[in-house]
Amino acid sequence: MATILNIETSTEVCSVTIAKEGELLFKKESQEGLNHSKLLTVFIENLFTENSFQLNHLDAVAVSKGPGSYTGLRIGVSVAKGLCYGLDIPLIAVNSLEILGVSAAENSSEKMLFCPMIDARRMEVYTALYNHKGEEIEPVSAEIIDPAFHAKYLAKDKILFFGNGAEKCKTQINHPNAVFGEPQKTSAQFMQKLTEKKYNKKEFEDVAYFEPFYLKNFVATIPKNKLLK
Repeated sequence: MATILNIETSTEVCSVTIAKEGELLFKKESQEGLNHSKLLTVFIENLFTENSFQLNHLDAVAVSKGPGSYTGLRIGVSVAKGLCYGLDIPLIAVNSLEILGVSAAENSSEKMLFCPMIDARRMEVYTALYNHKGEEIEPVSAEIIDPAFHAKYLAKDKILFFGNGAEKCKTQINHPNAVFGEPQKTSAQFMQKLTEKKYNKKEFEDVAYFEPFYLKNFVATIPKNKLLK
């Protein structure tokens, strides 16, 4: 029975919610692109002031830890750690794909498999696979999608492919048991049941040493227009 601030910044969506006992109370969200550095702290401040809610009412802060956007994850984790330091409350971290996979499984009336996909550029995605109970059956990985992807599962079960990396995979995954659908976007509104469970089990992170789960090393590149100069 906790009041938790949930932060999701692993993709182009900047999303913040306040949940109590696993139920959504308030939400602020933007899907306009990677403006997290400008939006996140403003969203949090507005969420509290607009709803006459006090920071000291929080029992924990939860953050989507990745995989996903390097910059987005850094911003989300930094803000979450700062709040935990300042308020002296626990930090909870949840895998970005687990947030999507478990939520989709819990909200589906059909017995199938669930494959969340977060865009990792070109034909690569961050992905995992969950059953209808929300249990992980294929671990988180970075995959280059081709026509053989999850062929052994598709031979037996229907799979829902979803997330912001799924759309580009439609041309590669051509199977009668492959279904593409919602949710297409990450959101903090999918986090509250998972973070409530982690809070009750006291599955907290070390605020001083916690780092995002990048899965792949960040490689800085020079924009093409700069190379031409």
